[in-house]
Amino acid sequence: MRVLPFSIPPCPARLRLSGALLRATALELAILAGHLVLYPSGIAQERRRGGAPAPAPVPPEAAALATGALPAAGRDRPPVVLLHGFVDNRSVFVVLRRSLARHGWRHLESLNYSPLTCDIRTAAELLGRHVEEICDRTGHARVDVVGHSLGGLIARYYVQRLGGDVRVRTLVTLGTPHTGTSVAPPMSAHPLVRQMRPDSDVIEELRRPAPSCRTRFVSFWSDLDQLMLPVTTACVSHPDLIAQNIRVTGIGHLALPVHPAVAAGIRTALEEQDTAAGTSDAVSVA
Repeated sequence: MRVLPFSIPPCPARLRLSGALLRATALELAILAGHLVLYPSGIAQERRRGGAPAPAPVPPEAAALATGALPAAGRDRPPVVLLHGFVDNRSVFVVLRRSLARHGWRHLESLNYSPLTCDIRTAAELLGRHVEEICDRTGHARVDVVGHSLGGLIARYYVQRLGGDVRVRTLVTLGTPHTGTSVAPPMSAHPLVRQMRPDSDVIEELRRPAPSCRTRFVSFWSDLDQLMLPVTTACVSHPDLIAQNIRVTGIGHLALPVHPAVAAGIRTALEEQDTAAGTSDAVSVA
């Protein structure tokens, strides 16, 4: 019997998804091209302002109590630490950093971890040392952290496994594989990629109980993120963690740190003090 080839007419929903995926892919390619231009500028660590040693900083809260006045807008905000993803550097946060600065954030720190780093645990320990230095220098007791992709996983390990919840008030993750991603098996030759697999020791450690964790988690995940498999791996689902998962539609993995709608969502997340555990919202950027 001869079987003739045939096709099923695509349904409207499938056409809409295909069109959204094509637009998201085109945007990803454009962002990648722009990021390759900026990449060299972010290879070196961010410079600290030199000169004579400054007097010990006075925390805004203490200054407000001493003067009896409320702190000016933005003065009571903790420093924000920005942590990039795999084979990337701090240049990925150029747009987000400018957005935060325009809206009153005074202390913004973009960190690089070494491209030779082969262990998330080691990178998390380094992040902890940076956070302590930032707190000492700025006079703030706590910081907020924004991590893209692997950067969010490093920050979560610091918070959940190394006692970093004492220092981190809010951890915002962008396209972070919280339960591991199965994408790109050929890349598993790299130790960091193996640690991002669903069956890795690091992911298993993050599944362990964390009943006293004080950090609030806000995870942005995209329905068109081609590096998160499945896409919901970018959600925080741990029963002991205070977590808010925000669904983003219409963009891919690389667009998360640079899209204006996501930047607005990050600003809102950093400003919120009380968030119900396990809530879920959506942001459309299509």
